Amino acid sequence: MYSFISALQPVPISETQLQVLLLNNRVQAGFPSPAEDLGGQRIDLTQVLITHPQATYFLRASGHSMVEAGIFDKDILVVDRAIKARHNHIVVAIVDGDFTVKQYYQRAGRIKLKAANPTFADIVPKEGQTLEVWGVVTSSIKQFPV
Repeated sequence: MYSFISALQPVPISETQLQVLLLNNRVQAGFPSPAEDLGGQRIDLTQVLITHPQATYFLRASGHSMVEAGIFDKDILVVDRAIKARHNHIVVAIVDGDFTVKQYYQRAGRIKLKAANPTFADIVPKEGQTLEVWGVVTSSIKQFPV
């Protein structure tokens, strides 16, 4: 059964475990290598992807402003609200009431949200504009058509 993750609403993380089989082998992304023993171990994806379960949410990315950071339309973002945003973190922010995902830029007292696609403008807060960093993106989950 599939669950719907809206691009508009955060989905809280359950504290239950999600275990899958991790094979001991690595997969070559270049030249093929001979097949080896496919032994494996079980891993808990919540332990791998989530540090602060009570403060972590899923959001679905929408749009193309972060493609050069590896975030594509419809990717599922793992967002941790317990992490304090620092320079160059990928963050989810609320700008004038709307969610956006961008790279956090903070230097010499200046803050801006940088797009990772040259066809999109950076967001530089103007006088009277509200900008709240909502959480830090810790992972991006991609789903491929099958």
